[in-house]
Amino acid sequence: MKDKQSRHSWHKLRRKQRGSQQEDLTSMKEVAEHFFEGVEKLLEVWVGPYDHRNQKSDLRNIPREALDELMEDAKCEIISTRSSSLVDAYVLSESSMFISRCRFILKTCGTTTPLKCIPRLLGLVKQHTGFTQVEDIFYSRKNFRQPSLQDETHRSFTAEVEALENMFPTGQAYCLGRLNGDCWYLFALDRPYALLGGGRVGPLATPALAAPHRHQPDQTLEVVMTDLEPEVMALFHQSQCATAAEATKRSGIDQLLPGVRIDDVLFDPCGYSMNGLLDNGCYVTIHITPETEFSYVSFETNIPQSCYKDVISRVVDCFKPGKVLVTVFANKSSEANEFARQLKLPTLRSEYRQRDLQYCSVRGYDLVYALFEEWPS
Repeated sequence: MKDKQSRHSWHKLRRKQRGSQQEDLTSMKEVAEHFFEGVEKLLEVWVGPYDHRNQKSDLRNIPREALDELMEDAKCEIISTRSSSLVDAYVLSESSMFISRCRFILKTCGTTTPLKCIPRLLGLVKQHTGFTQVEDIFYSRKNFRQPSLQDETHRSFTAEVEALENMFPTGQAYCLGRLNGDCWYLFALDRPYALLGGGRVGPLATPALAAPHRHQPDQTLEVVMTDLEPEVMALFHQSQCATAAEATKRSGIDQLLPGVRIDDVLFDPCGYSMNGLLDNGCYVTIHITPETEFSYVSFETNIPQSCYKDVISRVVDCFKPGKVLVTVFANKSSEANEFARQLKLPTLRSEYRQRDLQYCSVRGYDLVYALFEEWPS
């Protein structure tokens, strides 16, 4: 249901962060004053071990008021909530949060600080659930357009890795793509940790160096788009669409994945977020920063497919980007693990050319990164 009592505060927050949209930004100074960082920071935390005999073994037992306080640490707030039998989905003032039995996902844009919420999150897990371990943490993002505007903790990937290693002494840090261009950063633990009190972790009594084997398939497809068609981006301004439902329908977002139950928000004066849920526990989330000078759209889903080319094609048709970055992160049990070989093809579509393609294996998961540009660019 919509959280009406917070509506005034998040509209105020959004206006403050985005500023009033002008029709013509005639100087770089004006662009900087109105800049909003669309690139999201994605934090994924797995806890365990799961005990079906213990009803507390569920992250969804964390109270709503505690989640509100958690979001204060990340410098954002909850706007709206939808739930299925397997996952709770939250639209935030800056992107989204998903909570299922054993996994917590926080995806935030702007100048948010998701890494600063980890100690409180671990304390809440210890207090409200039956879990005793942090099994995995994955933190990833694209490179920022304006890193100097970020909080000190997130101003560089080096700073983020340092913050993570202060909490988890062992981990693995990766960069896929071009250091002097578009790239994708990833940090992952290299072993599980025991949950201690006070939001702290420690070594397990019996060290487990091997990756935890998840028999259930797990996969994430992300499609990040920039240099987007202005006519499409105009739909995500309140001057063009009066409601989120109108923007969702006129843009064709409602046709991307039929059967998804949509919870959407159109921000004032511009910007758009959407969470969608399926009954099988899968989700889709879309976030749009429509301003022409720094337009950005992200599409993410964990729907399992052996081939995502049709999904990616529909997303590209919907938003008409000049540049497309695709990542697929899948464990060995997932059929999506097969998609890596398909990205070896020279083109995603006839009007795009592949610029980069890289692979990485991380604790039982395979990550493929590909960058495509409109041709001729």
